[in-house]
Amino acid sequence: MAARVAIGDFSRMTMLSVPALRHYHDVGLLRPAEIDPDSGYRFYAPEQVRVAQVIRRFRDLAMPLEEIRAVLAAPDLATRNQVIAAHVQRMETQLAATQSVLASLRSLLMRPPTPITVSHRLVSAVRAVAISGKVSIPGLGAWLSAAQRDIDAVLAAVDMPPAGPRAALYSADFFQLEVGEVTAYVPVTGEVPGSGRAAMADIPSAELAVAIHRGSLTDLDQTSGALGMYVAEREIGADGPIREHYLVGEFDTDDEHNYVTEICWPVSQTTPPS
Repeated sequence: MAARVAIGDFSRMTMLSVPALRHYHDVGLLRPAEIDPDSGYRFYAPEQVRVAQVIRRFRDLAMPLEEIRAVLAAPDLATRNQVIAAHVQRMETQLAATQSVLASLRSLLMRPPTPITVSHRLVSAVRAVAISGKVSIPGLGAWLSAAQRDIDAVLAAVDMPPAGPRAALYSADFFQLEVGEVTAYVPVTGEVPGSGRAAMADIPSAELAVAIHRGSLTDLDQTSGALGMYVAEREIGADGPIREHYLVGEFDTDDEHNYVTEICWPVSQTTPPS
C-alpha cells in the first residue's frame, strides 16, 4: 500500500497551514492524493511535499495562485521560466516604487521644506487632442501613460507636431473622492481626426498660479501642497481643475529624478498679490 500523509502531518512537513491546504485543494492548485469517502479527510502522497514547498516559496514572493498554477502546469521549461520572469519583473518594479517612496519619506521627515517659486500666468484656450476618463488615484500612473501614448500615436499618424507640452486636467472629485474625471491632452494647431479614445477637445482659458516640480513624481505632492498653501494664504483660489504640464517626463528621459512638471492652480487674479 502506498504511503499516505494526513493533512495535519503534511502541514507540518510543508509549513503550509491546514486552511491554506484546504483552499489550495478547493481552487485546484494542490489536490490531495486521496480523500476518505466516509470522513472526507484529506491525505497526501510523500512526493507532494516538494510541490507544496514550491507553492509556499512562490506565495512568499506574492505570486498569484493563477500564476503558480500556470508554473506547475507548464508543458516545458521555457514556458515555466516565462511565467516566473514576468512575476520577477513586476516585483522589481514594485521594489523600485517602494524605494522611491522610502526616499521621499526620509526627505520629508528629515529635511526642511524646499521653498518654491510661484509665477502667475493667464493661459489662452486651446484646441487639443484629448482622452478623458474616470480615474482612481492608484490607477493614475498607468492610465496617464497609456493615454499619452495613444495621443502621441494619433499625432504621429497625421504627422502633426504638438503645439505645447503634454498636459492633464484633474477634477476636484479626483482628489476629494479618490476617483474622478481626468483629461490627458496635447495642444495642436489644426484639426486631427478622432481615433480610438482620442478626440478633439477645447481646453478653456484660465488664470493660474504655477510652480515647477523637478524630480520624481513621488514627491509631486510636496510641491503641490506648497502651491496650495500659497494660494490659500492669499485667498486667491478659484474654481476649476488643477492642471499639470509635463515638460520633461517618462517619454523624454529614463531617469524620473529629472522629470520637470508644472503644477497649475486656478486663481482669481493673474498679477501676484503684493
